[in-house]
Amino acid sequence: MTLDLWAKTSGTWINIFTVLLGTTIGLVLHDRLSVKIQKIITQGIGLLTIWIGLSMTNSMSQVQAGQIDGAILGLVAMVAGGILGELLQIEERLANVGNWLKKRFRGKGLFTEGFVASSLLFCVGPMTLLGSLNNGLSGDNTLLTLKATMDGIVSIALANIYGIGVGFSALTLLIYQGGLSLAAGLLANTLSDPAHDPRILLVTGVGGLMIMGIGINLLELTKIRVASFLPAIAFAPLIYFLVS
Repeated sequence: MTLDLWAKTSGTWINIFTVLLGTTIGLVLHDRLSVKIQKIITQGIGLLTIWIGLSMTNSMSQVQAGQIDGAILGLVAMVAGGILGELLQIEERLANVGNWLKKRFRGKGLFTEGFVASSLLFCVGPMTLLGSLNNGLSGDNTLLTLKATMDGIVSIALANIYGIGVGFSALTLLIYQGGLSLAAGLLANTLSDPAHDPRILLVTGVGGLMIMGIGINLLELTKIRVASFLPAIAFAPLIYFLVS
């Protein structure tokens, strides 16, 4: 059965709609909430984000490559990816994109921070990867629809914190998540069981560490350069392949 463009990417379009809707609601509510209420919302989202990240990192415990534990593979991927990310100045480049959008559309305040944080949060995770594969291979958008609902709710809180920059993460969703769905056919022969594939589990664990970093940034405990670790997502399956 040949799927048309809508069937392959329907979950992404639904996700884009919920993020834009959530952002709109968050902007409407922003001026009606006190600073204390906005602060407690930020802390709640930060704590939940750390919990989500911790849950994802557990997937590394299910990975074993020869005698090497999945946690070690994840550590190597994070260090190697982080070094490459710093050399490529990914954090600065992503911030520059946010700053360009801010200037182009006359954004205010924490526009760039909102764009970067929400782009990472909405795109790094197992539901993005597995949902995009399911949508692209079979037209099943169930996982992405569930993710879209969650992202829509979270975007309400994020837009209340960061402003309209959160809504522009829809562009990242379109490019990254939509691209994964369209490219899913190329991966069909290499991922017979994506949910239990050790490479996917390792990517999920590494992504979980990055999600935790976003939560720590939201809580303002320190400043983690999360975007610099993005290459680790590509390094994780490569390191597994080389070791095994």
